[in-house]
Amino acid sequence: MASGESAGSGPGPLAKVQPRQLIVTVYGLYARDTDGWMSVASLIQLLADLDVEAPTVRSSVSRLKRAGLLEARSVSGAAGYRVSPATERILRDGDPRIFAARRATVEEGWVLVVFSVPESERARRHTLRTELTRLGFGSVSAGVWIAPGHVHDEAESMLARHGLRAYTDLFRADYLAAAGGDAAELATKVRSWWDTARLQRLYVAFLAAHRPVAERIASGAAVTDRQAFTAYIGLLTDWRRLVYLDPGLARELLPEEWSGTYASELFDELHARLAGPARRHVERTRAR
Repeated sequence: MASGESAGSGPGPLAKVQPRQLIVTVYGLYARDTDGWMSVASLIQLLADLDVEAPTVRSSVSRLKRAGLLEARSVSGAAGYRVSPATERILRDGDPRIFAARRATVEEGWVLVVFSVPESERARRHTLRTELTRLGFGSVSAGVWIAPGHVHDEAESMLARHGLRAYTDLFRADYLAAAGGDAAELATKVRSWWDTARLQRLYVAFLAAHRPVAERIASGAAVTDRQAFTAYIGLLTDWRRLVYLDPGLARELLPEEWSGTYASELFDELHARLAGPARRHVERTRAR
């Protein structure tokens, strides 16, 4: 990265990301090794590196507190916040998907969520649909949603966390093609259950946003720890959104030129390159 770049000019369009998303990324990466706590002063300094002003940080943290995601706590006289137990569970459940995203196989089958929520409980229905979408489920019909079989445990955890299990039935299933059908038939179905064209566009945008940093590093350009931090937060924030839209569909069911494969390789490469220097920057900031 060129030494003349601004601190916030890493890969990824950080200007388009909500400060709350950046705060969740920072807490998820760096607060859990200190009982989920971070001082307000450290958080403000770190978000300044991402071009987020202090008043915006404070208002965003307040909203996260009201939403039950953060809890106010002072440590050794320093004001700060820690992640709530519910947030800790969400972060822990999300680690495998973010850092060890897996690609399904057709042979492992599918998990189906079949639900019926009374009209009088529309808020619960909205929550259920929102959370299924967040886990990357596709919609077969109004009350039948589908995902690769390995998403089962995440779905069970989500349903229990939101008190939605009583409204749902979960099934493990295999797809049975019509007489004379083949794998192409299932691939066609997948394109109706998921918006794979949109996913492809998002992966292409991810590559365009973050590949330049990999190229700069490969060219031998110097990268400071602070620049690594801004790049890494942008990378993680963008990647987290993608892996929760893509449940890891089997490769043979996806378009031939699938940019998700290249995006995953790029994420792994940049994670290996940036995580260490980024953590050093955070540790120095917190020690001030």
